[in-house]
Formats: sequence, C-alpha cells, structure tokens
Amino acid sequence: MSYLRTFLPWIVFAVIPSGNWQWGALAALVAAVAIIAQERRSGTGFDALIMESGSAAFFAVIAAVAFADPHSGVHDYSASLSSGTLALIAGISLAVGRPFTLGIAKRTTPREVWGLRPFIRTNIVITAVWTAAFALTATALALMARAGNAHSTPATIVQIAGFVLPMLFTVRYVAHVQTKAGQTAR
Repeated sequence: MSYLRTFLPWIVFAVIPSGNWQWGALAALVAAVAIIAQERRSGTGFDALIMESGSAAFFAVIAAVAFADPHSGVHDYSASLSSGTLALIAGISLAVGRPFTLGIAKRTTPREVWGLRPFIRTNIVITAVWTAAFALTATALALMARAGNAHSTPATIVQIAGFVLPMLFTVRYVAHVQTKAGQTAR
C-alpha cells in the first residue's frame, strides 16, 4: 500500500486522458502535495519523502509548461519525462546513500531493524531495480514518442509494466530476504 501512495501522483497523471494533460499534471501536483502534507502531519521527515518531494517538483514544472502551452512538444514526451524523472530521483537517492525505498520500508518495519546492514542492503537492491526499470521505461517511451506513438496502447502497456515489474520484484525479493533471514536465525 505504501508504494501505491508514493506513486499515486504518477498514476493520477497517467490515467487522466492525454488531451487534458495540463489538468492531469495539476491533479498529480495536488496529489503529491496532499501526500506530503499528510505524511508531515503524521511525523514523517522529508528524508522519507524523497520520491514524493521529487514528484511535487516535477508536476509543478509540467503543470506550468502544460498550462502555458497546451500544445507544447513536451506533451508527447511527458510519459518518458515522467519515467526519466523517477529514474533520476531514484538514482540520486542511491548516490547519496538514502535509497528512496527506505522511507517506504520503514513504515512497515520495526525501528530496531532500520540500521541493520541487511535491511539497508535490501533497500539498495530494490531501489536499484526500480531505477533501472524507470530508466528502461523512459527510454522505451521516448522511442515510442519519437515514432509518433506517445499516446498509444503499447505506450500505456510499457508505462504499466514499468511499475508492475519492479513492484513484483520488490514483493518477491522482500519475501526471499525474509525467508533467508528466518532460516539463518534458526
């Protein structure tokens, strides 16, 4: 559920018809700001809101561009730019040693585990997979946009796969790590 909340602005942007991309960007910005506000009220620090903060910044820029020029060439590349931005945010979070998945994982993991090497390593691996998935998705969507298929069914399938595949990896990898830790503890 935490991943769904984290990526809700991107889902909002993706499901609003592309002909209304300025409203999709605005709705995504509102969703990102609302999530940040809700999380901050509940005591979550900005260090655990890396993806949400990056999402808000991205959608503020996209909304400004979309309202300034609804026919901007940026529109055709907005899906690719979205995935590219996610890859950039995730990659930077890895580079600075704060994988974005840490904030998500901490919501459902006991505090005493947070500083343990296996917990941190697991989040590095998961964030690296998300980063790669976002980068591959951005590349595929950019190529599709260049070919004139930016707002097509195949592009939608690529976008969905760009979220579903790393999500499935995350679930399976966490289960694998937990099973391995349980066997080691015996």
